[in-house]
Amino acid sequence: MRSILVLNAKGGCGKTTIATNLAGYYADQGQKVSLVDFDPQGSSTDWAAARPDNRPRISAIPIYDGRRHRIPPDTEVMIMDAPASTHDKALANIMRRAQTVLIPVLPSPIDIRAAERFLVELGGIRKVLDTNVKIAAIANRVRENTRNANSLEDFLGSLKLPNGKRMPFLTMLRSSKNYLDAANRGLSIFEFAPMATVRDREEWAHLVRWLGSKRSIPDEK
Repeated sequence: MRSILVLNAKGGCGKTTIATNLAGYYADQGQKVSLVDFDPQGSSTDWAAARPDNRPRISAIPIYDGRRHRIPPDTEVMIMDAPASTHDKALANIMRRAQTVLIPVLPSPIDIRAAERFLVELGGIRKVLDTNVKIAAIANRVRENTRNANSLEDFLGSLKLPNGKRMPFLTMLRSSKNYLDAANRGLSIFEFAPMATVRDREEWAHLVRWLGSKRSIPDEK
Protein backbone atom coordinates (compact mmCIF):
# COMPACT_ATOMS: atom_id res chain seq x y z
CA MET A 1 0.00 0.00 0.00
CA ARG A 2 1.34 3.43 -0.94
CA SER A 3 1.37 5.79 2.08
CA ILE A 4 1.84 9.56 1.82
CA LEU A 5 1.82 11.94 4.79
CA VAL A 6 1.18 15.68 4.43
CA LEU A 7 2.87 17.31 7.40
CA ASN A 8 3.91 20.63 8.88
CA ALA A 9 3.77 21.61 12.54
CA LYS A 10 2.62 25.11 11.63
CA GLY A 11 -1.08 25.54 11.00
CA GLY A 12 -2.61 27.24 8.00
CA CYS A 13 -0.05 26.06 5.45
CA GLY A 14 -2.54 24.17 3.27
CA LYS A 15 -1.99 20.57 4.38
CA THR A 16 -5.64 19.64 3.82
CA THR A 17 -5.64 21.20 0.36
CA ILE A 18 -2.64 19.07 -0.62
CA ALA A 19 -4.06 15.92 0.99
CA THR A 20 -7.54 16.17 -0.55
CA ASN A 21 -6.26 16.99 -4.01
CA LEU A 22 -3.85 14.07 -3.85
CA ALA A 23 -6.70 11.80 -2.75
CA GLY A 24 -8.83 13.06 -5.63
CA TYR A 25 -5.99 12.61 -8.09
CA TYR A 26 -5.38 8.97 -7.20
CA ALA A 27 -9.10 8.17 -7.06
CA ASP A 28 -9.53 9.70 -10.51
CA GLN A 29 -6.71 7.40 -11.68
CA GLY A 30 -8.76 4.38 -10.59
CA GLN A 31 -6.91 3.71 -7.33
CA LYS A 32 -8.65 2.65 -4.11
CA VAL A 33 -7.91 5.59 -1.80
CA SER A 34 -8.19 6.06 1.96
CA LEU A 35 -7.93 9.59 3.34
CA VAL A 36 -6.78 9.37 6.96
CA ASP A 37 -7.63 12.52 8.92
CA PHE A 38 -5.52 13.04 12.06
CA ASP A 39 -6.56 16.69 12.44
CA PRO A 40 -9.23 17.40 15.11
CA GLN A 41 -10.64 20.11 12.84
CA GLY A 42 -11.82 17.28 10.59
CA SER A 43 -11.46 19.27 7.36
CA SER A 44 -10.46 16.27 5.24
CA THR A 45 -13.36 14.25 6.64
CA ASP A 46 -15.77 17.11 5.85
CA TRP A 47 -14.37 17.30 2.31
CA ALA A 48 -14.97 13.59 1.77
CA ALA A 49 -18.52 13.91 3.15
CA ALA A 50 -19.26 16.63 0.57
CA ARG A 51 -18.02 14.44 -2.27
CA PRO A 52 -20.67 13.80 -4.98
CA ASP A 53 -21.97 10.25 -5.34
CA ASN A 54 -21.02 10.13 -9.01
CA ARG A 55 -17.30 10.56 -8.27
CA PRO A 56 -14.84 7.76 -7.41
CA ARG A 57 -15.28 6.83 -3.78
CA ILE A 58 -12.67 7.84 -1.20
CA SER A 59 -12.75 6.24 2.25
CA ALA A 60 -12.47 8.90 4.97
CA ILE A 61 -10.91 7.65 8.21
CA PRO A 62 -11.29 10.19 11.09
CA ILE A 63 -8.51 9.08 13.42
CA TYR A 64 -8.92 12.21 15.58
CA ASP A 65 -12.25 11.11 17.11
CA GLY A 66 -10.61 8.70 19.56
CA ARG A 67 -12.33 5.58 18.23
CA ARG A 68 -10.54 2.66 16.63
CA HIS A 69 -10.75 2.70 12.86
CA ARG A 70 -9.74 0.09 10.33
CA ILE A 71 -8.14 0.99 7.03
CA PRO A 72 -10.07 -0.86 4.27
CA PRO A 73 -7.99 -3.89 3.27
CA ASP A 74 -8.30 -3.09 -0.44
CA THR A 75 -6.71 0.36 0.01
CA GLU A 76 -4.03 0.98 -2.61
CA VAL A 77 -3.11 4.56 -1.67
CA MET A 78 -3.34 6.03 1.84
CA ILE A 79 -3.14 9.81 2.14
CA MET A 80 -2.66 11.14 5.69
CA ASP A 81 -3.56 14.69 6.75
CA ALA A 82 -1.59 15.53 9.91
CA PRO A 83 -2.69 18.10 12.50
CA ALA A 84 -0.77 21.27 13.27
CA SER A 85 1.50 21.35 16.34
CA THR A 86 2.54 17.73 15.88
CA HIS A 87 5.78 17.11 17.78
CA ASP A 88 7.80 14.50 19.67
CA LYS A 89 5.98 11.19 20.28
CA ALA A 90 2.90 12.13 18.24
CA LEU A 91 5.11 13.10 15.31
CA ALA A 92 7.04 9.83 15.54
CA ASN A 93 3.84 7.77 15.66
CA ILE A 94 2.47 9.39 12.52
CA MET A 95 5.77 9.16 10.62
CA ARG A 96 5.96 5.41 11.30
CA ARG A 97 3.02 4.94 8.94
CA ALA A 98 4.49 6.87 6.01
CA GLN A 99 6.68 6.02 3.06
CA THR A 100 6.72 9.64 1.91
CA VAL A 101 6.34 12.98 3.74
CA LEU A 102 5.29 16.14 1.89
CA ILE A 103 5.86 19.47 3.64
CA PRO A 104 3.91 22.46 2.31
CA VAL A 105 5.38 25.86 3.17
CA LEU A 106 3.82 29.30 2.66
CA PRO A 107 5.75 32.26 1.24
CA SER A 108 6.10 34.37 4.37
CA PRO A 109 9.13 35.00 6.62
CA ILE A 110 7.27 33.56 9.61
CA ASP A 111 6.44 30.33 7.77
CA ILE A 112 9.94 29.99 6.38
CA ARG A 113 11.52 30.31 9.83
CA ALA A 114 8.98 27.85 11.33
CA ALA A 115 9.70 25.37 8.52
CA GLU A 116 13.43 25.59 9.17
CA ARG A 117 12.95 24.70 12.85
CA PHE A 118 10.49 21.92 12.03
CA LEU A 119 12.85 20.31 9.51
CA VAL A 120 15.55 20.10 12.17
CA GLU A 121 13.07 18.32 14.46
CA LEU A 122 11.96 16.06 11.62
CA GLY A 123 15.54 15.04 10.95
CA GLY A 124 15.97 14.04 14.60
CA ILE A 125 12.75 12.02 14.63
CA ARG A 126 13.81 10.28 11.43
CA LYS A 127 17.06 9.16 13.04
CA VAL A 128 15.30 7.91 16.18
CA LEU A 129 12.85 5.89 14.08
CA ASP A 130 15.69 4.47 11.98
CA THR A 131 13.62 5.06 8.87
CA ASN A 132 14.57 6.29 5.44
CA VAL A 133 11.15 7.78 4.77
CA LYS A 134 11.39 10.13 1.81
CA ILE A 135 10.81 13.83 2.54
CA ALA A 136 10.07 16.59 0.03
CA ALA A 137 8.93 20.22 0.16
CA ILE A 138 6.18 22.12 -1.67
CA ALA A 139 5.77 25.88 -1.91
CA ASN A 140 2.07 26.58 -1.42
CA ARG A 141 -0.28 29.54 -2.12
CA VAL A 142 2.41 31.40 -3.99
CA ARG A 143 1.86 34.74 -5.68
CA GLU A 144 4.30 34.80 -8.55
CA ASN A 145 7.13 37.31 -8.90
CA THR A 146 6.87 38.61 -5.35
CA ARG A 147 9.76 39.03 -2.93
CA ASN A 148 8.31 36.45 -0.52
CA ALA A 149 7.86 33.93 -3.32
CA ASN A 150 11.46 34.36 -4.41
CA SER A 151 12.70 34.04 -0.82
CA LEU A 152 10.71 30.83 -0.35
CA GLU A 153 12.02 29.38 -3.61
CA ASP A 154 15.60 30.12 -2.56
CA PHE A 155 15.01 28.64 0.90
CA LEU A 156 13.38 25.41 -0.28
CA GLY A 157 15.93 24.99 -3.05
CA SER A 158 18.79 25.12 -0.52
CA LEU A 159 17.44 22.62 2.04
CA LYS A 160 19.44 19.51 2.79
CA LEU A 161 18.49 16.21 4.39
CA PRO A 162 20.39 14.82 7.43
CA ASN A 163 22.51 12.69 5.07
CA GLY A 164 23.73 15.83 3.32
CA LYS A 165 21.75 15.29 0.14
CA ARG A 166 19.54 18.07 -1.15
CA MET A 167 15.89 17.78 -0.16
CA PRO A 168 13.60 17.52 -3.19
CA PHE A 169 11.75 20.79 -3.79
CA LEU A 170 8.92 19.61 -6.00
CA THR A 171 6.80 22.54 -7.09
CA MET A 172 5.33 25.96 -6.42
CA LEU A 173 1.52 25.89 -6.23
CA ARG A 174 -0.13 29.23 -6.91
CA SER A 175 -2.93 30.77 -4.91
CA SER A 176 -5.90 29.74 -7.07
CA LYS A 177 -9.68 30.01 -6.73
CA ASN A 178 -9.89 26.49 -8.15
CA TYR A 179 -8.74 25.06 -4.80
CA LEU A 180 -11.54 26.86 -2.95
CA ASP A 181 -14.12 25.60 -5.44
CA ALA A 182 -12.77 22.06 -5.16
CA ALA A 183 -12.84 22.17 -1.34
CA ASN A 184 -16.44 23.36 -1.26
CA ARG A 185 -17.61 20.59 -3.61
CA GLY A 186 -15.64 17.63 -2.26
CA LEU A 187 -13.59 17.46 -5.45
CA SER A 188 -9.99 17.83 -6.54
CA ILE A 189 -8.73 20.13 -9.28
CA PHE A 190 -8.14 16.97 -11.33
CA GLU A 191 -11.90 16.41 -11.49
CA PHE A 192 -12.63 19.79 -13.07
CA ALA A 193 -12.54 20.40 -16.81
CA PRO A 194 -8.86 20.31 -17.87
CA MET A 195 -9.04 23.69 -19.60
CA ALA A 196 -10.28 25.34 -16.38
CA THR A 197 -7.34 24.03 -14.35
CA VAL A 198 -4.57 23.80 -16.93
CA ARG A 199 -2.11 25.99 -14.98
CA ASP A 200 -2.82 24.19 -11.71
CA ARG A 201 -2.32 20.80 -13.34
CA GLU A 202 0.99 21.95 -14.78
CA GLU A 203 2.17 22.92 -11.31
CA TRP A 204 1.18 19.50 -9.94
CA ALA A 205 2.78 17.56 -12.79
CA HIS A 206 6.27 17.23 -11.30
CA LEU A 207 4.85 16.45 -7.85
CA VAL A 208 2.70 13.52 -8.97
CA ARG A 209 5.46 12.30 -11.30
CA TRP A 210 7.91 12.25 -8.39
CA LEU A 211 5.39 10.46 -6.16
CA GLY A 212 5.01 7.82 -8.86
CA SER A 213 8.76 7.23 -9.09
CA LYS A 214 11.05 4.97 -7.07
CA ARG A 215 12.81 8.08 -5.75
CA SER A 216 9.86 8.79 -3.46
CA ILE A 217 9.69 5.32 -1.88
CA PRO A 218 12.12 4.05 0.80
CA ASP A 219 14.55 1.34 -0.19
CA GLU A 220 13.73 -2.05 1.24
CA LYS A 221 15.92 -3.02 4.19
